[in-house]
Amino acid sequence: MADRPILTTSAGAPIGDNQNALSAGARGPLLLQDYQLIEKLAHQNRERIPERVVHAKGWGAFGTFTVTHDISRYTNAKIFSAVGKQTDLLLRFSTVAGEQGAADAERDVRGFALKFYTEDGNWDLVGNNTPVFFIRDPYKFPDFIRTQKRHPRTNLRSATAMWDFWSLSPESLHQVTILFSDRGLPVAPQYMNGYGSHSYSFWNDAGERYWVKFHFKTQQGHRVHSNEEAAEVIGRSRESYQEALYGAIDRGEFPKWTVYVQIMPEADADKTPYDPFDLTKVWPHGDYPLIEVGEIVLDRNPDNYFAEVEQAAFSPSNIVKGISFSPDRVLQARIFAYADAHRHRLGTHYEALPVNQPKCPVHHYHKDGQMRFFGTAHGNADAYYEPNSFGGPVEDPSYREPPLNLSGPARRYDHRDGNDDYSQPRALFSLFDAGEKARLFANLAAAMQGVPQFIVDRQLGHFEKIAPEYAAGVRDALARLAGSAEEAALEPAE
Repeated sequence: MADRPILTTSAGAPIGDNQNALSAGARGPLLLQDYQLIEKLAHQNRERIPERVVHAKGWGAFGTFTVTHDISRYTNAKIFSAVGKQTDLLLRFSTVAGEQGAADAERDVRGFALKFYTEDGNWDLVGNNTPVFFIRDPYKFPDFIRTQKRHPRTNLRSATAMWDFWSLSPESLHQVTILFSDRGLPVAPQYMNGYGSHSYSFWNDAGERYWVKFHFKTQQGHRVHSNEEAAEVIGRSRESYQEALYGAIDRGEFPKWTVYVQIMPEADADKTPYDPFDLTKVWPHGDYPLIEVGEIVLDRNPDNYFAEVEQAAFSPSNIVKGISFSPDRVLQARIFAYADAHRHRLGTHYEALPVNQPKCPVHHYHKDGQMRFFGTAHGNADAYYEPNSFGGPVEDPSYREPPLNLSGPARRYDHRDGNDDYSQPRALFSLFDAGEKARLFANLAAAMQGVPQFIVDRQLGHFEKIAPEYAAGVRDALARLAGSAEEAALEPAE
């Protein structure tokens, strides 16, 4: 016992008995003065925090980003300042719709959230495993997410709600096609790509701005499940992703991704036949080829999942010098919504938690509130406002971002006007071989079971506009499923 630490209360007092509750006699009632019993029960009651409304189920690990190619002509961000430079990072994968207890191997978009601990502060890149998303206007995000969650009356997931929303929102077609393709059900986190999805911007010392998209290509190769294989996996384990990612790193099989960017000169945004800030669109690689930047390696599992993954807070509002935003409407809304979600879920000073804390000096004037467990970093209690005459932290004009060359009246632009929601899904569909198309049709038909026919017909009308073959394939798959159901109903009971 002498070589083991002494158990204490949270206030540091050594505990003499952690096995027996204090009572008034052998059979008497317990006593209120047993403060350690009360403390243990009270802490247990408070062990859970609100789960994320979106991306609740997740898996994460730590690693490094290494620069392999020079892109300093586009950005003065220090993270990219020299070939060979390394930056620590945290990468969290997740599903979009499922709760914390959901099965890992469900067909869903996967989150791909990165926190880079740079010397200029934390840079968070919060993306997905797909280069596009279901919507292009943030007004639709809360409604879309409701269709992915539980019906208020049945408390069950509603295929009708999903397809009703999608069929009334044709901008979703690109993402829907990806989701129900082979890539929609990766075997494990290390076998999928990641994307920043949104358009961001770089800026350099000359004040030049470039639009940029981020790509993270898996070096493990793509491995995917069919619906049938996923059902079998879920029957064995609801934690298949956690097992695969944790196990690989624990065995020294460190997952890796090659990092690329697409660069668009600022003026090109006015020349492309599509809106380059539309989250439902990709930039054709023939016009803006992938430029290799570096490599990500995950080589450390968290020591405590709750502290380092569940409490990890990612927000697109966390940018650093040389990296900035774009007019992407959904990105603009996420800049507020993500940080606000963390303030609600974790507390006002959530970025002071160790996993979220920058590895560079931090000086600000935020005051009090939940989780104010740190002192004044600059050491001067008189400098608690700004501007002040007492040596408090001040701005540095060298970090100012060049202005965006955008202008126009404040108004609501109808995001549906003049948008082509069919060409890019058509281009993607044309890349699928016969087997990939057949599986796409089957996956879509399975997901439409129980959906009212008028909604199915509306969705088939969108598929028809992509390609007649697309609609015909889904229609045939639906008919086969209906025929199989009728045959099963006619079979005599044993």
